[in-house]
Amino acid sequence: MNLDPLLSKVTKPARYTGGELNSVVKEPEGKVRFGLAFPDVYEVAMSHLGTHILYQELNRRDDVWAERVHMPWYDMEDELLSRGLSLFTLESRTPIRELDFLGFSLLYELTYSNVIRMLDLGNIPVWARDRDETRPLLIGGGPCTFNPEPLADVFDLFVIGDGEEVVHQIINEYIQWRDRNRQGGKRFFLQALSRITGVYVPSQYRVEYGDGGRIRRIEPAPGASFPVRKALVRDLDALADPVRPIVPFTEVVHDRGMLELFRGCTRGCRFCQAGIIYRPVRERRSERIPGMAQQLLSNTGYGELSLVSLSSADYPDIQELVKDLMGRLECGRVALSLPSLRVDSFSLDLASEIQRVKKTGLTFAPEAGTQRLRNVINKCVTEEDILATARRAFEAGWDSIKLYFMLGLPTETDEDVLGIAHTVSLIGREYSRVKSGRPKISVSTAVFVPKPHTPFQWEPQIGVAEMHRRQSLLAEALGRGVKYSWSEPDQSLLEAILSRGDRRLGPVIVSAARAGARLQAWSEFFDYNIWRAAMEKEQLDAEFYANRQRDSDEVLPWDHIDSGVSKEYLWRERERAFSQMTTPDCRSKRCLGCGITGLLAQEKGGALCKG
Repeated sequence: MNLDPLLSKVTKPARYTGGELNSVVKEPEGKVRFGLAFPDVYEVAMSHLGTHILYQELNRRDDVWAERVHMPWYDMEDELLSRGLSLFTLESRTPIRELDFLGFSLLYELTYSNVIRMLDLGNIPVWARDRDETRPLLIGGGPCTFNPEPLADVFDLFVIGDGEEVVHQIINEYIQWRDRNRQGGKRFFLQALSRITGVYVPSQYRVEYGDGGRIRRIEPAPGASFPVRKALVRDLDALADPVRPIVPFTEVVHDRGMLELFRGCTRGCRFCQAGIIYRPVRERRSERIPGMAQQLLSNTGYGELSLVSLSSADYPDIQELVKDLMGRLECGRVALSLPSLRVDSFSLDLASEIQRVKKTGLTFAPEAGTQRLRNVINKCVTEEDILATARRAFEAGWDSIKLYFMLGLPTETDEDVLGIAHTVSLIGREYSRVKSGRPKISVSTAVFVPKPHTPFQWEPQIGVAEMHRRQSLLAEALGRGVKYSWSEPDQSLLEAILSRGDRRLGPVIVSAARAGARLQAWSEFFDYNIWRAAMEKEQLDAEFYANRQRDSDEVLPWDHIDSGVSKEYLWRERERAFSQMTTPDCRSKRCLGCGITGLLAQEKGGALCKG
């Protein structure tokens, strides 16, 4: 495909050229062609560590060629449509309909309409039932697959959990099926895949609805797993070192090298889905990380390295590791960053260490404005912790702090909302004790979305009008001296609908996408009116999905997906939340019986749970 006529018509043509450093080009003959599809623009796609990991993992195989494709910007989409061209891969410019697999990373519900747009641009039938063996097999992966039901009729299969090992099993099965001339057809092949741990084939399950639109039962076909247990990589060090990521031609959202410290978190924040679905904690050996860091930087030339995890300060020997890395990186003026730091003095010590090369603002997430509400959500940080950390930061030379909070958490009152402003005022007072002038304090609030597989999965989301009211209440209380940003209520509502939805939402997503809903994660393009019309067309109610309290015995759309943490444990945590009882981190205390040890026991060889 000659891209020259297209590239001259679009902004940021580097999004579509391919050929970046460390990208892989192979002879296609005889190879399984695997498209790693990301339903957002290039700058977001190239910031996703999981895509880089899978790209390297798949391209290690001589019999596989993994290529990339992402959602085009409006101008490129219009050019493709006007010229009758198909969406194509970056590496070989192959139309995506000619691939064997198209694997979408599903990280955020508001990208679902982009999936539909990409299929339409690739001339690939949207519904799985309409695709035969001549079309790519659609795989969904990522955190959203822990409730895959809104897209169940679109995808052929989903990978639930870690994908690095199970994707090889899928490809091996495919090669055998292909070499047998696709004997038995697509349905036979999908039945074989459904026997692999971590693979969910929606066509093997029937959903029956009862009165009021609630699910009566979910029934598997004979031989299909029930529930579908997530795939689990037990040893991160057994995987190939992800030290040769593609270096983009243009600036991207996270323009730096990334190394994963560990996977999982056991702090038990009750609103946090990631803390549940990524259990148990699995750590890389600390002695391997400096060597990996040097290889990655040598292969990319990045001037910043980020150590990625859900809670970086929880890594064993993190302080010694950071000092070791800074000793190696400082002479080359390479900066080190640690996302997800806690609000405590230990985290501040780490931040002080890594600021030796690049001084930036501090970011912390207290999540709630009062101790009562922090106890409800199990965010085990006190006001004293927050103020002591702020004071030490100002003493160490910082002038700016960014704070993240949530609005609409279960049991939240106006007192809790105003507590955010009170906390911010106390931080300002700590600054005045250390320095003259005023600190730069930024406050950001997100509206709480009750996510599947969390203790709050049964709770309603507050209504849009109430979201606006609480945002206004906080904005007035904060005053002009604080920079305040917030999430759009309508976007939060749609996220809740799609997060908690069932299969009946599939036609809504397709209808909205074809009515113009694209790039909906971008606030400037979001249009809830399109989604409202699509819901009305299917006679579905937003309140049913987003704003309704679930009963303890209700069949939830994702009940057949096994995260490893039991529903009984989640309910117990919900009850503790409403009693304002905190739950300790099980890595430092006794086992709390979340259920993950049961999942590990089912894995070959068994294992002790480290949290």
